[in-house]
Amino acid sequence: MDTERHDTVTLRAPARLHLGFLDPSASLGRRFGSVGLVIEGFETEVELGAAVVDRVTADTPEGDAQMERASAYLRTLREHSGRLDTLHLRLLRVLPAHGGFGSGTQLALTIARAFAQWHRLDVGTPTLAHWLGRGQRSGIGIHGFDLGGLIVDGGPAADGRPAPLLSRIALPEEWRILVVQDERKQGLAGNDEKGAMAALGAMPAARSAEICHEVLMRVLPGAASAEFGIFARGITHIQQLLGAYFAPVQNGRAYTSGAVGRLMDWIGASGHEAAIGQSSWGPTGFAIVESQARAEALERTVRAAGLVEPGLALRIVAPRNHGAQVIDRRAMRRVR
Repeated sequence: MDTERHDTVTLRAPARLHLGFLDPSASLGRRFGSVGLVIEGFETEVELGAAVVDRVTADTPEGDAQMERASAYLRTLREHSGRLDTLHLRLLRVLPAHGGFGSGTQLALTIARAFAQWHRLDVGTPTLAHWLGRGQRSGIGIHGFDLGGLIVDGGPAADGRPAPLLSRIALPEEWRILVVQDERKQGLAGNDEKGAMAALGAMPAARSAEICHEVLMRVLPGAASAEFGIFARGITHIQQLLGAYFAPVQNGRAYTSGAVGRLMDWIGASGHEAAIGQSSWGPTGFAIVESQARAEALERTVRAAGLVEPGLALRIVAPRNHGAQVIDRRAMRRVR
């Protein structure tokens, strides 16, 4: 960097899995509402420091592809804050784009929080997200950025401000998630996502009510009391209802990736106790299980059964019950 490395602010933010909308058709007048969880194992990491001239650089090919977007975020942050210091923004790690991990929101928030920390701005994460145009459907990535855990939000406000937090529960530390990525595909985003949502018919109010009932009386109590079976049945049923609803814009399938869908369907029919489904528009699927041992056994079983088709990547990760990490080396130096 143009400055010494101890004069930097580093932000590390986790990925999230979006487990489903509560009411995508606004049967009661408020659209969306979401349930999701934050996971270890996938992170966005940026570094910000002073520079003679503005620079945005990246350490990976995936980061290279996000440099233009990152530069635009910096411009917008300056417009809203009035802070015009020249900076070097370095993209150390980014999440897979359009993979169901919330890559766009996490990139925006890591840059925004690093910018706010650098300038010592007292601005909340929902406000930063609103400045950068994030959270127009889901608030899972915004509240998960701050808190980690299992999150339920109430859908964005009519003026476009991010969704309020309704519930946050720390998931049991021993639970694990088998993440299944189809590295050949991407989920919908941008105008394609808007077009898909517009093409869908209204979700019947009774189906939305059923999803909300599952969240309130299975998912949340199961997580809060570490009753895994109740939690798993709730998540899986929500995913079945949403998979049927979104199938018309996913090539008639509950899963964007046919390979992920075949693996998930096999898990669901195999007798393994797991919460299964697709995060957001995919192509990432997930199977949440009760322990590391069960996750490892499940991975061995699907591999032995020949279900890991070419292009699929499997990883076992833990739930994450804390949010982003800020490392301000300027403050650390003063303490020493």
